Amino acid sequence: MHTIAQILKEKGTDVHHTSPDATVLGAVEMMSSKRIGALMVCKEGQPLGMFTERDLMTRVILGGRDPATTRIEEVMSTEVVFVEPSTRAEEAMAVMTERRCRHLPVVSEGRVVGLISIGDLVRWASRNQEFQIRQLKNYICGKYPG
Repeated sequence: MHTIAQILKEKGTDVHHTSPDATVLGAVEMMSSKRIGALMVCKEGQPLGMFTERDLMTRVILGGRDPATTRIEEVMSTEVVFVEPSTRAEEAMAVMTERRCRHLPVVSEGRVVGLISIGDLVRWASRNQEFQIRQLKNYICGKYPG
């Protein structure tokens, strides 16, 4: 049973962030250069929310706002769901499915220590499934350690 801490250990704990007074255009440039779909929004080290690709599409593009002049605090998501490092990967997937979100900050003792995406969890599930299939094949074919 894998935990978010184990996935973060493999993935890394870098959390890219922006300030609430940054422009949407600046945030999108950062997201594009880092090839990521979300940024934590922080002020003086404290998380205030997240800015995601979905926020860009629904609140900026469909809202008819100018990305060069719209500030992140005007369009960011403030109701952010988070998980703890001890959360099981399956539980995190269930939270993402239920809340229809693609990114979960990982918080420990009130501090953001990582960010997990749905892609990270799908990669974990795929590798875990491949391992289980290989073990079953070896067992069926009698190729298990003796």
